[in-house]
Amino acid sequence: MLDYNIINQIKENALDNNIPIMMDDGIKFLKKYIRDHNIKNILEIGTAVGYSAIMMCDVSDDIFVTTIERDEKRYLEAISNLKKVGLEDRIKLIYNDAFNVNLKEKFDLIFIDAAKAQNINFFEKFQYNLKKGGTIITDNMNFHGLVFKDEKDIKSRNLRQLVKKVKLYKDFLNNNSDFSTEFLDVGDGLAISRFNEA
Repeated sequence: MLDYNIINQIKENALDNNIPIMMDDGIKFLKKYIRDHNIKNILEIGTAVGYSAIMMCDVSDDIFVTTIERDEKRYLEAISNLKKVGLEDRIKLIYNDAFNVNLKEKFDLIFIDAAKAQNINFFEKFQYNLKKGGTIITDNMNFHGLVFKDEKDIKSRNLRQLVKKVKLYKDFLNNNSDFSTEFLDVGDGLAISRFNEA
């Protein structure tokens, strides 16, 4: 059993420092999905401080996560957090830009929670690391509710561009015949893309 006092400290620290982490009901859904589908091997794009990787490992002692982070400060914090909860042997941290990482390994689940503007590129690159019948889950599909707003009501040009990219990603998933995707209003919105076995 992981020490939830430490995990809650990691979570509070992230929230206090405006580091984006998964919302509670998103984490709860993700853990249930991992349990229900007997997932053992996970690739995560976007470690941040390691919170979601830790929570995924909390499901079972035989779950292993490979996670990629390009921000040095967050990567170093994630290393520290993994040591605090004793998961250095089950979570492999890679410090690099995800586009420079080439993995041969195949995973039961790929979890995308990184730069929203790059979701399509992440999906297209890492789908080849998914086992047959595996799932790609993407977080922040609602983008804090902004995808439901009229674009002219979003004042920031950068935010408008990001919202546009999230909508394009939704279209990309809906039109991808290799995967069946459902969108859930859980947490900040999740896309569950299941690989269609031929």
